[in-house]
Amino acid sequence: MKNISIAIDGPAAAGKSTVAKKVADILGFTYIDTGAMYRAFTYAVIKAGLDPQNEEESNSLIPSVTIELREDGKVFCCDEDVTRVIREPSVSSNVSYIASYKQIRLAMVDMQRKMAESRSVVMDGRDIGTYVLPKAEVKIFQIASVETRAERRYKENQEKGIPTSLEDVIEDVKKRDRIDSGRAFAPLCKADDAVELDTSHLNIEESVEAVLKIVAEKTGLEIPCH
Repeated sequence: MKNISIAIDGPAAAGKSTVAKKVADILGFTYIDTGAMYRAFTYAVIKAGLDPQNEEESNSLIPSVTIELREDGKVFCCDEDVTRVIREPSVSSNVSYIASYKQIRLAMVDMQRKMAESRSVVMDGRDIGTYVLPKAEVKIFQIASVETRAERRYKENQEKGIPTSLEDVIEDVKKRDRIDSGRAFAPLCKADDAVELDTSHLNIEESVEAVLKIVAEKTGLEIPCH
């Protein structure tokens, strides 16, 4: 079977990662969480005592940072398990700066494209359909209201024991939207051939089913029973 690439883009906390992972599991595809890669790099910058809002300082780590996404969902940065720590507020509030730096994006995109060359993938992020995988067979732009996205992220943080207030999460989501949409290189935007999916009033299962329906329509792929 020909390899198929599914690109799911959208703003922060739109539920892309959760949906993408479940879709990949159902289809037997490899899930690539590009957001986790940028978070891991952000963590590396902070751990090194550098300023993530300083592009030159952050770029200096490109040659030394290694990032591994494992099949079990764990994220490793320079051989350290950073799966949990990359979701903490210090990383969340700075990751959009790191993701806006051209040289870091080029390094990450090179990794992501290589991952997609030899297998069928579900990849989520901000610019997958427009820049990383412009020839993806399926492109989805997943959105939700700011309030819905903030409430989802706040709930995730509570479940993970990460102390944040809902008000702070709302402000973080708004700030990340401004940075992601306004960056000069590969900004967040909907690809011309992407299908927009508003999940404001959909739960996870309904969102997954909506994505699978789009995949079937675009590729003719028979969706496995699940």
